[in-house]
Amino acid sequence: MSKISLLGAGTWGTALGIVLASNGHDVTIWTKIEQEAKELQENRKSLKKLPQAVLPDDVKITLDLEEACTDKDLIVMSVASPYIRQTAHDASPFIKNGQKLVNVAKGIEDKTLMTLSEVIKNEIPQADVAVLSGPSHAEEVSRCVPTTVVVGAETSETARFIQDIFMNEVFRVYTSPDIIGIELGGSLKNVIALAAGTVDGLELGDNTKAALMTRGMAEISRLGIKMGGKMETFSGLSGFGDLFVTCNSKHSRNWKAGYFMGQGKTMEEAMKQVNQVVEGVNSAHAALILANKYEVEMPIVEQINLVLFEGKPAKEALNDLLIRDRRREYSTLEW
Repeated sequence: MSKISLLGAGTWGTALGIVLASNGHDVTIWTKIEQEAKELQENRKSLKKLPQAVLPDDVKITLDLEEACTDKDLIVMSVASPYIRQTAHDASPFIKNGQKLVNVAKGIEDKTLMTLSEVIKNEIPQADVAVLSGPSHAEEVSRCVPTTVVVGAETSETARFIQDIFMNEVFRVYTSPDIIGIELGGSLKNVIALAAGTVDGLELGDNTKAALMTRGMAEISRLGIKMGGKMETFSGLSGFGDLFVTCNSKHSRNWKAGYFMGQGKTMEEAMKQVNQVVEGVNSAHAALILANKYEVEMPIVEQINLVLFEGKPAKEALNDLLIRDRRREYSTLEW
């Protein structure tokens, strides 16, 4: 049995708390929101976020960050991406040297263009930081629906340690050394999911959505490889796998926001209706800056930025994608 804390009591932190508790670990979930802590303590569930998921009685809930970070075998960073830096900063004084920490949030910090593991290392340099990602909606993980993810770490020892802690008969974990590829796949797919949602909001067909997802994956891999990721990662669980589930599931907050924009709502109206953090919005802006920095062509990312931040109608953005100049699918393939 390992002692594990999850920093963040949202849908993902709650779902992973259930997984870890079912594996026999000593689990603590930290939140800074008093009402959230009270609800989880009294009801053992989040009535609004995950009403069907019940936390085991032995999962501890705390508002004390020092308690959550002290004497733990593993710390799971499960707050939403906009709150990663502040949470890491606040936790840093309580983190021991060599502390194993795995980030499960997905995103790119807009101001710095850092991946979230880089943000955490910036605030907690003494920690051994890993990442976990893949096609894994919290709503299904909390109900023990069979799920497969990948953990990336700087050493195989750390990756295997986290693999052993999480893995069970319904939650399968693979390992990889490609941290940057895993993070970029998990972050950029949210941007493509916004675009996929607009396709569904416009009531277009399977052909259109399949084309957008396929070309979206081409954009993700082009940028990801330029930034040091591996093609195998982008064709794997945290790349195509996560893209597929996020673009096609009504559990996806990014898909929902895109769907509402496809129906004519503004970005602000769509986010208000989703009523949760839509991580693809921040990642979209960061992705566009990275595309320019690395001189990578990303037309879908460009168009979704225009829809998000400049009020361009989703239908017009799609039309502009379709009438682009003709070209080869892959320029690396020779006749």
